Order: sequence, then structure tokens, then C-alpha cells
Amino acid sequence: MTEAMITMSKIEKTYKLGDTSVHALDHIDLSIEKGDFVSIVGPSGSGKSTLMNMMGCLDKPDAGKYILGGSHIDLLKDRDLAEIRNRKIGFIFQNFNLLGKLTAVENVELPMLYRGVKTKERRAYALACLRSVGLEERAAHLPNQLSGGQQQRVAIARALAGDPQILLADEPTGALDSKTSKEIMNLLTKLNDNGRTIVLITHDLTVARQAKRTVSIRDGKLQEGEHI
Repeated sequence: MTEAMITMSKIEKTYKLGDTSVHALDHIDLSIEKGDFVSIVGPSGSGKSTLMNMMGCLDKPDAGKYILGGSHIDLLKDRDLAEIRNRKIGFIFQNFNLLGKLTAVENVELPMLYRGVKTKERRAYALACLRSVGLEERAAHLPNQLSGGQQQRVAIARALAGDPQILLADEPTGALDSKTSKEIMNLLTKLNDNGRTIVLITHDLTVARQAKRTVSIRDGKLQEGEHI
């Protein structure tokens, strides 16, 4: 039996907007196995960003159970959640979130810096991560010296730098043209083929269909397959 990387059971999250309660997540049940590549697709306001924040340990549910790599996330304190984020999760964002004054290799080093990895080891592993995304020769470049696609590759290398159990990609092609989007999706597919567990959040069905499995979210409710 394949090991479950993520297990969510009856997850609920409600926000107050004045006198109105918005059920951002409504009894979410979701299981993702180790080595899976799952896309979560939904329109704006569907709850997919709230779900990504929950999966990434940036927020906690109001009710329900969330287990990530054997850790009961819903029971942890904020300090423990920060440790989980640093050691178990690699984040890939739509707008790259690179630090403009740091070179590509320095950006990739950041997760290891926070973990206290020694300088020589940190630099060697960061260069290896850049090599894995085809950008070792751009290691000394600043973000503004790189194309959008190259910046996203650096961001993916940074996500890999902590050797996380899972990659969470939030609209990773949203700021890219169609050709570059295809290149990034091919890279993510290659990483998955090499054993990485990937969850991709998107509103784009063309992107979503490149994952092994697609689930849809609308009005905070999750369904297997495409239902948007």
C-alpha cells in the first residue's frame, strides 16, 4: 500500500465578513499519496487559496483533522508549524517571491540558512538544486537579470533546497507566457517522475490536466475530477 503524504478529514474553515459567515472550506476530505501529482482547480473565490494555506501549514482548521507526513497539523502550536513548513514543505509561488538583492544561488540557499546548514554545504547543495532545474550557469545573477521563466526555475530550486516531502505550487504558471508555462510544467512533471510529491493550485484546466490527478473546489467543497 502506498504511503499517504496528506490526509485531510472533515476540514472546516469559516471567516466572518461583518455579520456574514463565509465557509471557505466545507467538510473537506482529501488524501494524497507519496509520489502523487495532484492539481486542485477552481475559480476565484472557490476556496483553493484557503486550502493551499491549510496544506502549507500557514493556517489551521476550525474543525477536522489534518495529517502531513505523520504529523497531526491541527494539534500543533505556531512554533511547531513553522518547523514543519521549513522542513517538510517546499513552496512555489505565482510571482516567484525572490529577494531582489540576492543572487539566484543566495535565494536558493535561504531555506538552508534558516535551518543552520553550514556555508560550504549550503552553497554546494544550492548549486546542485540550480543544476537540477537547468540554471547553474545563472547562479550569480540577480532576479532582475533573469527572465520570468528563469526566475520561476530559481524559485523551484529554492523549494527543493530543504529536500521537502512535498512541493506546493500556487499558480506557478500564472505570471508566464504559454511557452514558458509549458517548460515549467514539464519541469514539475520531471520532478514528480523522480519521486517528488506535488500539489498544484490553479484556475487553468489546461495546466491542471497535466497532473496525474485533478480535484475541483467550488464554494469550499471538494470533488474528484473536473467540475468547474
